[in-house]
Amino acid sequence: MSDSVKLTYQNKTFEFPIVEGSENEKGIDIKTLRAQTGLITFDPGFKNTGSCNSGITFLNGEEGILRYRGYSIEELCEKASFIEVAFLLIFGELPTEKELALFNNEIREDSLVDEDLKSILKSFPKAAHPMGVLSSLTSGLIAFNPNSVDVESEAEMREAIIMLIAKFPILASWTHRKVKGLPLNYANTALSYVENVAHMMFKLPHQDFKPSPVLVGALNKLLILHADHEQNCSTSTVRIVGSSQAGLFASVSAGVSALWGPLHGGANQAVIEMLESIQADGGDTKKYMAKAKDKNDPFRLMGFGHRVYKNFDPRARIIKKAADEVLQELGINDPVLEIAKSLEQEALRDPYFIDRKLYPNVDFYSGIIYRALGIPTEMFTVMFALGRLPGWIAQWLEMRKNNEPIGRPRQIYTGKQNRSI
Repeated sequence: MSDSVKLTYQNKTFEFPIVEGSENEKGIDIKTLRAQTGLITFDPGFKNTGSCNSGITFLNGEEGILRYRGYSIEELCEKASFIEVAFLLIFGELPTEKELALFNNEIREDSLVDEDLKSILKSFPKAAHPMGVLSSLTSGLIAFNPNSVDVESEAEMREAIIMLIAKFPILASWTHRKVKGLPLNYANTALSYVENVAHMMFKLPHQDFKPSPVLVGALNKLLILHADHEQNCSTSTVRIVGSSQAGLFASVSAGVSALWGPLHGGANQAVIEMLESIQADGGDTKKYMAKAKDKNDPFRLMGFGHRVYKNFDPRARIIKKAADEVLQELGINDPVLEIAKSLEQEALRDPYFIDRKLYPNVDFYSGIIYRALGIPTEMFTVMFALGRLPGWIAQWLEMRKNNEPIGRPRQIYTGKQNRSI
């Protein structure tokens, strides 16, 4: 007999099967729990709840493993482009040369945005947070592409996917240009996808722009590292919004909003803000390392440790090298980045942090790179969203193809009992 779990309640025993994934992950199948027992589980934050079966991303936090469709994140960052990884996540396999050429051509042909979207952009004050702007612009795509997508039609699905992948970096770059007070740039079809991101964000009207290989390589790695991360807050949001059969654009717009928070995509912004506050207080890193170790001190060292990884974040190993290359290439003398280097070195040598495996994570190093590239702090999460886009699309598509039921968590009611006026 296959493994199962028995639950005894009110002198009755109920049996629930064990389900097992392809990487030996195990879970208790409680689909019939309420029907059989009248009980529900209580799991705040769903930390112990598997909401779906998924064949997209495997994450083992204890061993520091991250794989997309079976490929290690290390190998993908070394050998693949971001657009190849996007294809892998969405369609399940790495593209052949012919498939990749077609995919790139389709994206180039759709790299235009309705001019009326500029009206939405102009309606925001310059001080508006870029993530709010990006979420609104993504929602705005719905107005200009109102037809619902038939998930049974491969042609319609591909058209919607191409449209979003092609237009999203334009919206992200426009958000950046709005913050900086710069004229809006359009895609250059002669460039690769990642080169185009750099072109649209950084090209000035009075200068030629040729992105350096180091810049493009660092951006490529950052986007790949952020492309998917299993059932995190924003991905779960995309899936649960899509479970109502809301369209792809609406679901991704909700994902953008979920990513905004400082406990999720805003973590790399929080790293730089912490570094700036340390600098403003004199830049004494030893003082702040001591504060971080003091249980009675409210100070929190941002960018160290991870909610899921109980070992070194595998993405951090990769992006640390890219951060070093970018800083060397640009020759930047930034006291805030010097503070970051000092914190990193002290944490990697300090037994307190080593014993607790509080290593610098991907947010720590990505914040350093974005700052070095001149990207405003409030734009960091927009760059995260740009990388996460193919993961959101893949997760939404998988959920719809699996015909998953509408998301509807239960609750334990703790309010007032029945009363009269």
